[in-house]
Amino acid sequence: MPEQPAAERVQNFSEVPYGFSDDTAMAEAGRCLQCKKPTCMDGCPVGIDIPGFIKEIRDGNFLSAIEVIKQTNSLPAVCGRVCPQESQCEELCVLGKKFEPVAIGSLERFAADYERTREQLPLPARAPQTGKRVAIIGSGPAGLTAAGELNRLGHAVTVFEALHSPGGVLGYGIPEFRLPKEIVHYEIEALRRAGVEIVMNRVIGISETVDDLFDQGYDAIFLGTGAGLPMFLNIPGENLQGVYSANEYLTRSNLMKAYRFPEYDTPIIRADRVAVFGGGNVAMDSARTARRLGGKEVHLIYRRSRDEMPARKEEIHHADEEGVIFDILSNPLRFLGDDKGRVRGVECLKMKLGAPDDSGRRRPVPVEGSEFVVDIDVAIIAIGNAPNPILQKTTAGLKTGRHGTVEADGATQKTSKRGVFAGGDIVSGAATVIEAMGAGRRAAAAIDEYLKTGAW
Repeated sequence: MPEQPAAERVQNFSEVPYGFSDDTAMAEAGRCLQCKKPTCMDGCPVGIDIPGFIKEIRDGNFLSAIEVIKQTNSLPAVCGRVCPQESQCEELCVLGKKFEPVAIGSLERFAADYERTREQLPLPARAPQTGKRVAIIGSGPAGLTAAGELNRLGHAVTVFEALHSPGGVLGYGIPEFRLPKEIVHYEIEALRRAGVEIVMNRVIGISETVDDLFDQGYDAIFLGTGAGLPMFLNIPGENLQGVYSANEYLTRSNLMKAYRFPEYDTPIIRADRVAVFGGGNVAMDSARTARRLGGKEVHLIYRRSRDEMPARKEEIHHADEEGVIFDILSNPLRFLGDDKGRVRGVECLKMKLGAPDDSGRRRPVPVEGSEFVVDIDVAIIAIGNAPNPILQKTTAGLKTGRHGTVEADGATQKTSKRGVFAGGDIVSGAATVIEAMGAGRRAAAAIDEYLKTGAW
């Protein structure tokens, strides 16, 4: 797919890939073998009919393609941009055994963009109203997916969002150059037009509890609040000015539009020298954002090698092209500050790889006497997230796991509390958008069954 040259894109927040033309999309779709047993579908958490929509693109029926996709995926423009197709559907593409797999994600994006910009589908048919009410807590990918499915099935759905703008991690976590917010807003507006009510600035667990919602007449509740609690390195100096969690840094830039200063007067420290700690997609997003905010020297400090990084290969490649410096096999020991309490450096230790750990990746082992210092003005901690504990602490009878996740059945997303379902990162810990959507779909089916039968 054609994309902005690296030297240009580090100067703006516009989307990096340009997208397929009609002819390119049809040519790429023509590579699909239309397998009788399409293994690619086994890798899709929401079960999209992949050969079906690709055949429609091949034949030039672009609107029909998006109709096929939307039978199971309510956020196709999002998934086509941020889902790790290379480790899901495309990894299982039969063509990929000898050649490049079909670009399934890019074709999904093409179909969704066609529908959004050129020929919109009518609203989906909605079943007769059941009289049942469902509260969805959180407007991220799990909550939005569950809301869309339940609304289509005829239930009255209200989504409660803690922030001032809907979308969850799609809004505050993923940068504009990877997922333009107008696309997120378009997908959400489609749900509104279909009948889903979205209530902003309501923190369930503070403004009211889950039990309060039942008292207000809701028949079932879905918890989809994600994993928005940042983890920290817990090393000396982490409280210095200029040390951000990736959550705060990306929220200020993405949701509060700090990158559009002075149009949006959102404070964020712009620095020449930045260090990002971590090796996942959030670390790549943070490093690439820092480059666009003027960082001349942006280090990505990671304790394992590049091969062990959990980030998508595409994200690593883009960060590399954009001039991010990869300080691999390096582990931070302490932050160094000046007499005004501002971060001015980080002391690190070189590592080497030992035997594999429980994750299957080789364990980093310290190299004695290899300490070194990187001079920085801003540090961004991107080593993972956990669920915010507000709901868990205020909901009696809700079982949780060791890391604060909510325990839920893998097939139905039922929790230990009658009438309460949960899915996405609040259950799994930080995972992918499409996995959260899969949980939302499973929960919607189980909620519908519960509302019809009352069986728990």
